[in-house]
Amino acid sequence: MNTIIGNKLKELRRSKNLSQEQVADFLHISLSAYSRMERGESTSWASHFNKICEVFEIAPEDLVRKESKFSLNGNLIKEPFEEIKTLSGYKKIIKEYELKIEDLKIIISNNKKKK
Repeated sequence: MNTIIGNKLKELRRSKNLSQEQVADFLHISLSAYSRMERGESTSWASHFNKICEVFEIAPEDLVRKESKFSLNGNLIKEPFEEIKTLSGYKKIIKEYELKIEDLKIIISNNKKKK
């Protein structure tokens, strides 16, 4: 459960264009404590449950719901396929994955050169 919450915290933070430090300050905790929450290494998120929902402007059930929300360029999509209903939405998703593939090709190439 901590990993699920941690991943959601990271998605939510990125969707709001906030740094870990900004969220930690809002929660009145250290940066390292918040970082551990995002990595799923801490259960202290439960102690800050209401403040977390406040900073990310979400309902409490959205934080603990097991299914994840999909992200397009860092923006959460509440209805996963709503963005795909239009041709432009479809093209955005394709472009996002093409860029990720190119990044991975570069990483693979660099790793081969190191060997």
